Amino acid sequence: MSLKGILSIATYPGLYKHVAQAKNGLIVESIVDGKRTMAYATSRISALEDISIYTTDGDTKLSDVYKNIYNVLEGKPTPFAPKKAKDEELIELFAKALPNWDTDRVYVSDIKRAFSWYNILVEKGYVDGKDDEPEQKEAEAPAAEGEAAQEGGVKTRKRTRKKAADTDAEANAEAPKAE
Repeated sequence: MSLKGILSIATYPGLYKHVAQAKNGLIVESIVDGKRTMAYATSRISALEDISIYTTDGDTKLSDVYKNIYNVLEGKPTPFAPKKAKDEELIELFAKALPNWDTDRVYVSDIKRAFSWYNILVEKGYVDGKDDEPEQKEAEAPAAEGEAAQEGGVKTRKRTRKKAADTDAEANAEAPKAE
C-alpha cells in the first residue's frame, strides 16, 4: 500500500492525487469523482505519506495505521459514517487498530478525519493489507541491470539532441583538418 502522491488540501473536501506542477500551485485530481482542479500555493497541502499518528512510544506512519485498520475490518470500510458516529465507537475501533495511540495528543476529530480518508481510500482501492516494499524493488532493479551487463546484456542510453550535438562537436574539434 502506498499513499505516495495522495494529498489532503485544507478547505477542499476529500482527497486528491497530484497530477502536475503549475506556475502558481498544483494541479490535482479528486479521488472521489476524478475532477481536476487547481490547488494554489497559498493552500495548506498535506501529503498523506508524510502524516503520522502519535503513539506512546513515538509515532506511526498513516500507511501503517491504515494497514492495521484494514486488517481489523477485514478489508471493508468502517461500519459507520465517521462524521456521525459516536466518539466511543470511533475510539474503540481506533484502539483495536492502534492500541498504543497517544490519547492526550490525538483528538477525536483526528480519528474522524483518519476514518473518513480510510473509507475513501478503501472504496477506490488504494488501501490493502500488504506491506509497502518499494525500497526493495528499487534496490533489486540496479542489481538486475548489473547482472545483465555481466552476462553480455546490452544497456542502451537514450541520447538527447544536446548531448549528441556536444559529442559531435567534440569529435569534429579533435579530428585533424585535411587541407
